[in-house]
Amino acid sequence: MKVNEPIPVTRDVDHGTAKLMPDVDRERAWLLTVDGAPQSYVDLDEPEHLEFEYARRLGHVLDIVAEARRPLDVLHLGGGALTLPRYLAATRPGSRQDVVEADRGLLDLVGEHLPLSEGAGIALHAADARAWLESAPVQSADVLVADVFGGSRVPAHLTSVTYARETARVLRGEGVYLANLADAAPFDFLRSQLATFAEVFEELMLIAEPAVLRGRRFGNAVLVAAHHPIDTPALARRTASDAFPARVEHGPALRKFIGGARPVRDEDAVPSPVPPDGAFGIG
Repeated sequence: MKVNEPIPVTRDVDHGTAKLMPDVDRERAWLLTVDGAPQSYVDLDEPEHLEFEYARRLGHVLDIVAEARRPLDVLHLGGGALTLPRYLAATRPGSRQDVVEADRGLLDLVGEHLPLSEGAGIALHAADARAWLESAPVQSADVLVADVFGGSRVPAHLTSVTYARETARVLRGEGVYLANLADAAPFDFLRSQLATFAEVFEELMLIAEPAVLRGRRFGNAVLVAAHHPIDTPALARRTASDAFPARVEHGPALRKFIGGARPVRDEDAVPSPVPPDGAFGIG
């Protein structure tokens, strides 16, 4: 072993067992898992590097929501290893960001081993995502990013129309909501989420790999919602150029995908489906 070579860190946190594993190919890059499920990948020397495919798709949207380098006020529901907050601090310096993570132990682990750079403009809060959202000021965010998983499932209380209305209340008029979701055919959960946000927002888009949309495998999909049109061609070009290209669905094609799905009410809300074995696991 080389002198000062990073070693894995394992710690019981509030909601499972977290592990930080160094990437042998990148000097100061780390993979965070919780109970074996990959949660985040961070390169401390190159925060603009987004390793996970879904994170790159979120990054593509963040790149086009405003002119390059313009600072944004961003609320992140779900923290992980703070991949996207670090990305925005690097690509949009001066942004003000709040990160809400329910697992205080996880926040402590990340802060200890993967510290934020000084002056990053990122404030961390140990709290339930919906409770924090409901107390957030009106029109206080340009972007709201939801990447919340209890284990490997989106919690039920972050899937309803009431929750969607809270996101709209916190966003400014030109604001954008982004969510990382996961599902597989017949897409009961994903369709219901699109129907739910269609109750509140005029514009919707869905970004996913064609194999996922065709029902060939379980996978991530990024939901984008806004009250105004988003530059779909620019987003489609970016997602199509990835190593694992994705498709942007919107307009009539997306309405066809939603079909007869109904919006989710609080009393009917359920978590996202349990991923099949190996869907997000690592060897």
